[in-house]
Amino acid sequence: MDERLLTAAIVIVGVPAALVGYVLLIETILKFVPGRIAPRLRPILWLLPAMTFLGVFLVYPTIDTVRRSFMDGFSENFVGLANYEYVFNSAETLGALANNLLWIVLLTVGSVGFGLLIAVLVDRVRYESWIKAVIFLPLAISFTAAGIIWRFMYDFRPESGTLNAIVVALGGEPVGWLNDWPLNTILLIVVGVWMQVGFSMVILSAGLKSISTELLEASRVDGANEWQVFRSITFPLLLPTIAVISTTVVIIALKAFDIVYIMTNGNFGTEVLANRMYKELFNFSQFGRGSAVAIILFLAIVPVMVLNIKRFREQEAIR
Repeated sequence: MDERLLTAAIVIVGVPAALVGYVLLIETILKFVPGRIAPRLRPILWLLPAMTFLGVFLVYPTIDTVRRSFMDGFSENFVGLANYEYVFNSAETLGALANNLLWIVLLTVGSVGFGLLIAVLVDRVRYESWIKAVIFLPLAISFTAAGIIWRFMYDFRPESGTLNAIVVALGGEPVGWLNDWPLNTILLIVVGVWMQVGFSMVILSAGLKSISTELLEASRVDGANEWQVFRSITFPLLLPTIAVISTTVVIIALKAFDIVYIMTNGNFGTEVLANRMYKELFNFSQFGRGSAVAIILFLAIVPVMVLNIKRFREQEAIR
């Protein structure tokens, strides 16, 4: 029997069966536990597999990565902050950091801006659902697939590159879209915007639907035009939603890897921190330096995640 089929069978059948068996075992054990203790013990035992999974595959690797960031490669000799000093003094890493900042600004502005524009323009029109469905479709595609699709779009050869086919058809010469910085990084970010604008549009559209139509109509009756209604009423009421979406997109921008790896592999000045981490770990076998980059990336993401959770809780409290 093919090993892949066996693995698939284990995942599809074995894992759910094991979970069901675990639940039945826990409930059987709890029958012999005193009534006062059982209600307190049940949540702990039910969560134990998930907590164990998180501990093994999330907490332990994080702690080990922190430890490795102070070590030197294979030898694992303690080198203190030497790896971090290398990261902040390396031209390649600083270039990757600059590209990450570009990703943060342009991906956030592009995704949220276009998402808001589309949500407002198609709000309450007959073909709204169709337009939203088309724009949302890229979000269902993996970053890897999107990178492959757009690599053909930017291909230098007119016979396979859509953009260069258009340029040649108009009488121009093929352009190396991904060869020169910062144009190549901006074009990679365009792929990210193409994927994320649907997410922003759906959330902002839901926010628009929640705004009282009576409030909007009252402002129009008082003589406000559509731009004034948007600037003075719609946009301020959407600001909390925009803030939550923006922090989510910032996290995506900080973790950018797949698109860069597939389309350029970080060449021509397009490298980002995640791509640099990958190269240090697997191309150069510099586990200490790679771990240091990973920790820096982790520390950059944590405050944004905390802010996102805080804003989400504030919104839930208001509701």
